[in-house]
Amino acid sequence: MTPPRPSTLRRCADGLYCLVATPVFCVVMFGFFCPLVLVSPTLPLRRAIGRAAVHVCLALIGQRLRREAMNGLPDTPAVVVSNHASYMDGLILTAVLPGRFTFVVQDGAARWPFVGRVLRRMGVSFINRSSVRAGAQQTRQLMKRLKSGESLAIFAEGTFDDHAPGLLPFKNGAFLLAARAEVPVVPAVIRNSRELLGAGWRGFRWRPVSVVIGPPCLPTGSDRAAVAALKQQARHWIAARCGEPDLEALTDTSPDAGPDAGPDAGPDARFGGP
Repeated sequence: MTPPRPSTLRRCADGLYCLVATPVFCVVMFGFFCPLVLVSPTLPLRRAIGRAAVHVCLALIGQRLRREAMNGLPDTPAVVVSNHASYMDGLILTAVLPGRFTFVVQDGAARWPFVGRVLRRMGVSFINRSSVRAGAQQTRQLMKRLKSGESLAIFAEGTFDDHAPGLLPFKNGAFLLAARAEVPVVPAVIRNSRELLGAGWRGFRWRPVSVVIGPPCLPTGSDRAAVAALKQQARHWIAARCGEPDLEALTDTSPDAGPDAGPDAGPDARFGGP
């Protein structure tokens, strides 16, 4: 369903805000905080700077990031899975999650000019989508990291469609990792990030953004049925709260690949991503 077209006054207000807020955010984030991340000596310090950077930059443009039910995050290793609707989502989750969480993204981001260096310095893990062997090896490494006490943050849809609002089908990767490592999946909802930056706009609009953390979902096994059940439990919670249509329910599209979509399945089947 197409959202109603905003009024002329609203579009003018959005345009004026965009002209001011977008350069302010970009100059402070990329001109000050990102170089600071690059030269900081330790990973905990770099992640602390990254979290502070998002809060400061959002505050400078009049945005307040609301957090709800943060006590739902376990102190033990976990995999946080979230909806994905905007390029701001990674920054938003960086701001609200503790520094012990490592983000998992597609390997193309590592090649982005300047930003790729910052992501590497922030300890982001990259998944190679073009090589089955490399992707499977990276997946096994992520399992070992979970078992050793680390926590991960993954956008379960793997990508987003800037022109078609809605919750895309989830990939299996995050849920397979959690099931094999025997750690909980924690669903998270990011609300209004598409309206903040996206939906056809190339700059910021003023919109209230919030992050809600859900109750941990515990895996009951590591077989295909258990992974599917874990995925559906997390998806049901996110779909009911993200404020966008459930496109999987509308299209009845399954993201599964192969009989098991296990560690040796192609990385696109497990993690996706643009």
